[in-house]
Amino acid sequence: MTRHAQALVVGGGISGLVCAYALQKAGLEVLLVEASARPGGVLNSVSRNGFLLELGPQSFTGTAQLRSLCANLGIADQLIEAPAKAPRYVLVSSRLKAVPMSPLALFTSPLIDGSTKWALVRDIFGKSVPPEGDESVAAFVRRKFSERLLDRLVGPFVSGVFAGDPEKLSVRSAFPQLHEAESARGSIVRGVLRPAKSKKGPRERPTLNTFREGNETLVRALGNKLASSILLRTRATNVYRQKDGAYHVSLEGSNNDSVSAKSVIFATPTDVTGGLLGQLEPSFKPLLTSVEYAAVAVVSLGYAKKDVSHSLDGFGFLVPRSAGLRILGTVWNSSLFPGRAPDGHTLLTGFVGGATDPAAARLNHEELSGIVHREIAPLLSIQSSPMFSNVTIWPRALPQYNLGHGDRLASIGKNLARFPGLFLTGNYLRGPAIGACAEQALAVAEEVAAVAER
Repeated sequence: MTRHAQALVVGGGISGLVCAYALQKAGLEVLLVEASARPGGVLNSVSRNGFLLELGPQSFTGTAQLRSLCANLGIADQLIEAPAKAPRYVLVSSRLKAVPMSPLALFTSPLIDGSTKWALVRDIFGKSVPPEGDESVAAFVRRKFSERLLDRLVGPFVSGVFAGDPEKLSVRSAFPQLHEAESARGSIVRGVLRPAKSKKGPRERPTLNTFREGNETLVRALGNKLASSILLRTRATNVYRQKDGAYHVSLEGSNNDSVSAKSVIFATPTDVTGGLLGQLEPSFKPLLTSVEYAAVAVVSLGYAKKDVSHSLDGFGFLVPRSAGLRILGTVWNSSLFPGRAPDGHTLLTGFVGGATDPAAARLNHEELSGIVHREIAPLLSIQSSPMFSNVTIWPRALPQYNLGHGDRLASIGKNLARFPGLFLTGNYLRGPAIGACAEQALAVAEEVAAVAER
């Protein structure tokens, strides 16, 4: 049997859910199909042994659009915010050092040397021109500032956001605001500060958020609003364009129905999207499947508070690759948000793997939890083994915005222009953060709604 819908969303991660909800809210008949048994993708919260665990992202930045979305879903009152002044740390010479969070703090920080400070002054008062070709984050930082800034601050930050390799990540694609600042003003500092000063109205203070019952709250709320418009355990297998311009999509699962829709939004990882769109135009497949992904293991460890001598006052810490450890960093969950651990206990989450350590994803759970415990124990003065552990491995956790990513997306966009009614949304387009995914999904929904009105 062939079902008919105005819009079909393929993929039920956060991008697909937000897009489908926005389309439904705009009055369109929408259907979402998800191959797994639950929607939400890497957004997954579970309670085990009294600990509230995030199996994927531990929190998110509270953007204006996310707050508006939560208000529309009726879950704004369930948002909780991390302490605004919670310090972040980076590991330097086997000790945790506070990350400077302001320009003045950066100039006075022992994390950077005199030559780096001079490079910052030179950027403020001087002028530089970015190279014509794509440039890696590492090359950009070395050219503008110093090797030390790359090693101690930028490299760990890249690990925290992308689990990426700064030698491969494209500064234009991964951090476009930096490239645009230098292009427009000849200075990173002047270029970044100017747009902030020009914004009208009160400045929004960035917040770090989750929900009282975990990030899963957002997934549940979106799923409840979509209700019968979601088909789980249902995979799109074939797609072709009909004579009337609509798209016919074959489904596997859910009685093996098919769907005819004027608009189809692919919210799947690039390998899945490439396989499906390659049936319409062969060049889609190599363009999409060439996007690399980093594998990440999320390791949650629970300890009795009495066995941890460190105050754990802060967000957590990041680890430069030069430190020789396998952990990328840790988040101190129970220091940030209430209800993450039973009374008298603490919950810490470490991350292993990323683009610089792909072999980590092939280790078993015991090996991974052992690595994280052995590496954080001396840093946090932990005197005993964890009383609880949980490991989740994401083989394709984060897309890598590597050199050439912008050109690749431009080529994909040219292909899409030949197929009216086809749209893409996902974490490989405008950034992997939850807020960036939601913003891009909402923008796509607006485009689709506009097409439906014609």
